[in-house]
Amino acid sequence: MLQKREKVLLLRTFQGRTLRIVREHYLRPSVPCHSPLCPQPAACRNDGKLLSSDVTHYMIPDWKVVQDYLEILEFPELKGIIFMQTACQTVQHQRGRRQYNKLRNLLKDARHDCILFANEFQQYCYLPRERGESMEKWQTRSIYNAAVWYYHHCQDRMPIVMVTEDEEAIQQYGSETEGVFVISFKNYLDNFWPDLKAAHELCDSILQSRRERENESQESHGKEYAEHLPLEVLEAGIKSGRYIQGILNVNKHRAQIEAFVRLQGASCKDSGSVAACDVRTECLILVQMCEMPVNTPGNPWKVSPEEERERKDLRETHLVFSIDPKGCEDVDDTLSVRTLANGSLELGVHIADVTHFVPPSSYIDTEARTRATTYYLADRRYDMLPSILSADLCSLLGGVDRYAVSVIWELDRTSYEIKNVWFGRTIIRSAYKLFYEAAQELLDGNVTVVEDIPELKNLDTKSRQAKLEELVWALGKLTDIARHIRAKRDRCGALELEGVEVRVQLDEKKNIHDLIPKQPLEVHETVAECMILANHWVARKIWESFPHQALLRQHPPPHQEFFSELRECAKAKGFFIDTRSNKTLADSLDNANDPNDPIVNRLLRSMATQAMSNALYFSTGSCAEEEFHHYGLALDKYTHFTSPIRRYSDIVVHRLLMAAISKDKKMEIKDNLLSNKDLEELCRHINNRNRAAQHSQKQSTELFQCMYFKDKDPENEERCISDGVIYSIRTNGVLVFIPRFGIKGAAYLRNKDGLVISCGSDSRSEWKPGSLQRFQNKITSTTTGGESVTFHLFDHVTVRISVQASRCHSDTIRLEIISNKPYMIPDTELFQQSSLLLKSDLVKEVTRSVEEAQLAQEVKVNIIQEDYQKYCQTKGRSLYTLLEEIRDLALLDVSNSYVM
Repeated sequence: MLQKREKVLLLRTFQGRTLRIVREHYLRPSVPCHSPLCPQPAACRNDGKLLSSDVTHYMIPDWKVVQDYLEILEFPELKGIIFMQTACQTVQHQRGRRQYNKLRNLLKDARHDCILFANEFQQYCYLPRERGESMEKWQTRSIYNAAVWYYHHCQDRMPIVMVTEDEEAIQQYGSETEGVFVISFKNYLDNFWPDLKAAHELCDSILQSRRERENESQESHGKEYAEHLPLEVLEAGIKSGRYIQGILNVNKHRAQIEAFVRLQGASCKDSGSVAACDVRTECLILVQMCEMPVNTPGNPWKVSPEEERERKDLRETHLVFSIDPKGCEDVDDTLSVRTLANGSLELGVHIADVTHFVPPSSYIDTEARTRATTYYLADRRYDMLPSILSADLCSLLGGVDRYAVSVIWELDRTSYEIKNVWFGRTIIRSAYKLFYEAAQELLDGNVTVVEDIPELKNLDTKSRQAKLEELVWALGKLTDIARHIRAKRDRCGALELEGVEVRVQLDEKKNIHDLIPKQPLEVHETVAECMILANHWVARKIWESFPHQALLRQHPPPHQEFFSELRECAKAKGFFIDTRSNKTLADSLDNANDPNDPIVNRLLRSMATQAMSNALYFSTGSCAEEEFHHYGLALDKYTHFTSPIRRYSDIVVHRLLMAAISKDKKMEIKDNLLSNKDLEELCRHINNRNRAAQHSQKQSTELFQCMYFKDKDPENEERCISDGVIYSIRTNGVLVFIPRFGIKGAAYLRNKDGLVISCGSDSRSEWKPGSLQRFQNKITSTTTGGESVTFHLFDHVTVRISVQASRCHSDTIRLEIISNKPYMIPDTELFQQSSLLLKSDLVKEVTRSVEEAQLAQEVKVNIIQEDYQKYCQTKGRSLYTLLEEIRDLALLDVSNSYVM
């Protein structure tokens, strides 16, 4: 028998008037309860999903808990959850469609032990709202009343736990009905699920976020702004030098976040000129000079006695050295390795202690935070920090005392397994400032490179030989350790990706002499592995100390559809690329080797790089722990710690590490750490600046590539003819990679006049009337005379390089296929490329053998068993530009930069 009731709704119209709506509401004596303990299953009509019969209690969350903790309620470990209709409707009305759909999907999912109970249609559960009663109180009262009815309906055989955030409800209903318990959600997790670590961490994060929102709300309501200083105070301050007078210039496009002050008298008519930039820089320097340390011949910088007492001194005990590109001035990192008295090995990574010179909220810190990163262009760099720091006092140069933050591991002397780790501030004196090529030559046994090492050049023969042997041993041991570290990551699915990096070689007059693609050396991998190891261990340390406000770096799994081109291209060469996880992808790329053409594997790895998602900085309080992982490096936690001179993220991580060390020592944390919200906002800013820096670097490289080929005769200049490899097929042409110069671009097979390319018996190309026919892995050009030529994926062709000028846009590289045969490389150049490829293959073979030996040893002696988790997993322009690009749309190379 249905009972008819009326529900009155008061709605406010757009005109501000109150509209009274009366709706009919029918109550039923029985509704589906979905419990296996139901005494009348036929009457309740319990069709479909039932609660589990092996639970110890039923849990009923009130409307506030469902709103705030839905992510925790989705945990499959939580069973026997009854969602009341009242709570679900509240989520729908207050949290919107997205949150409500999440709740509906949870209820539909058969894997989750939860049901919906329509309490507002059950005549014994429904409670009308009393006059003057708030909506929140009525909702809590309705859910509690339904919980009591449900307990009695199950014949008091199953305890009911109602969880709520309403303290008054806990006091009022906590002991009102035997068998129905009312507690807070935090107490529920502590008492019923003490071992569910992930749920506790997420709960703490949500509570902290809520407290921050409440504090901000209170601050915003009671905020008072200080009055402007009186005019006489300002004038006196300007005369004394306490204040600086100038004109505030606000960027109209980014008014909320970007502005600068032009000091009075330092004006420039052309605000967009280089001179204006220099003026702004000088103004900034004047403001910052008061914070800068001094290091001049008359007043040299020295290690202070206070720092000497507080830091570990490594100057006399450790052989510390750096390995960097030739000409590098901002040396962030150094390395050390030695044998301890107990026979173990000690590996050290020593990073410039920038935070000692850059206090939080100082002028330098504010400017570094705004810049966020150093911009490296083809011929210059724009530093994040002033040169007195970046190229001098913070740079770990050879033969001078410097402050550092060190991570030092004790390793087993044979297996290289980590036995212990130490973090702390140190004083170091780098013995050598090596460049990559010299370090590689020493590793290869070529001691003639000693003449290029200044620290060894002027020594007597005996001393030089002794120091050389010590250095060579350290380099060799570092390489062995790095191979072991890399082998462990490889077994977890670490990816070896390929990026095109071009170095611009300038002559003495700053003219472009050559474009040189970066050649891989094993010493690059050695240094990189040591840095990755340090970043990983620091990430673990700061997360353990500050689980909700640590800055880490995540690399999400890529979308599978982005791998479609990679799979198709590999298939054209007979290779299968398995992209289900990073481990299967890494193994597939290792196996996709064409012995007759090493470029194939480079291009496949480059395509895999383009399919990757971008790695991003984030605050650990903003997402669950399972989202922390780094797909490309196959690490569960990762951050950036090793380059504080050029990355602001590393400065933040250094401060977190120092706070973690102070916390371990039960000392007061000197620096105020950023809250989760502030840190997340900072991460967004740094991510944006990093993208801008990568875009600038790419544009700079493209500019210098154009300058290199500009004003050259493409018909006669030897540098304008090169070998190219087809790596993608498009509708009206192909995409070509030129290994010699690291250039990627489109080569059209149909020109503007509608003519198609044709190659005669001498393989030389010319334009003739005809048509193009595109297939999956090839494209065929057929002339009206019946001549045809087919271009396949990974074909080598001869390409002419020229520069296409434009009055409205920047110059671009133009590629033209002049022969369907490979370009005959001069013997000397061919020898150089072959030797580099052979050396790269040798490095891979040595690394592979070391990995196999280590794996066999681990299996044989059962040293360690580890379970590794497998990680599976537009640009907008003006309408004019869009129309200009429509005809070339099929030839766009959608490559993206990829940074670990």
